[in-house]
Amino acid sequence: MRILVVEDEVDLAHTLHTRLTAEGYSVDLAHDGRQGLWMARTGAYALVVLDLMLPGLNGYKDCAQWRREGNSTPILALTAKDGDFDQAEALDTGADDYLAKPFSYMVLVARLRALVRRVTAVAPPVLAVGGLSLDIAGRICRRPGVRVELTPREFAALELLARRAGQAVSKTDLLYHAWPDEAWNPNLVEARVSALRKKVDAAFHRQSLQTVRGTGYRLVDDRERD
Repeated sequence: MRILVVEDEVDLAHTLHTRLTAEGYSVDLAHDGRQGLWMARTGAYALVVLDLMLPGLNGYKDCAQWRREGNSTPILALTAKDGDFDQAEALDTGADDYLAKPFSYMVLVARLRALVRRVTAVAPPVLAVGGLSLDIAGRICRRPGVRVELTPREFAALELLARRAGQAVSKTDLLYHAWPDEAWNPNLVEARVSALRKKVDAAFHRQSLQTVRGTGYRLVDDRERD
């Protein structure tokens, strides 16, 4: 799941990037309002974490502009200001939730999960490819009758493949989505996918996670071979 974090405090932004990536999210960073506005327009994000006190163009204006343009991506607003009027303005300009600094990282992640649940309440909450299913909100992978234990990054990789079921996903796309800190070396993805394949396929005598030579990988419904 891809998240945009718009935060001008560089240390905080990179901390959020590191910790949210460890949770299995793919995270892009913007450090000012204009950059954030442009990135939200051009990227397909599941969530936006938006600081309200930004240089160039503040978060209130970003939020209002996105909503005017019809962008319905859930937004969690962050700010050091914690007054009732500040919260009301954030929500009135289009934010879906509000969190005051300093905040608990545990609470931040819980708020993001709650926003995901709201989205999946109207979208299919489970991605299914053949006998493999992914509960997006719960971050749970299953084969029929069995829960498959995955790391957050393995789940992120499988989610990307499931959303593009039947299509080839490049090694680079897979790395940037699930293992962005390793994206400099596409060869590393082979080891990561091999470990993932053992969990979701080999353990169940399936062949749903396929290699596409010269390109990358794809996830298919392999039950047709039965």
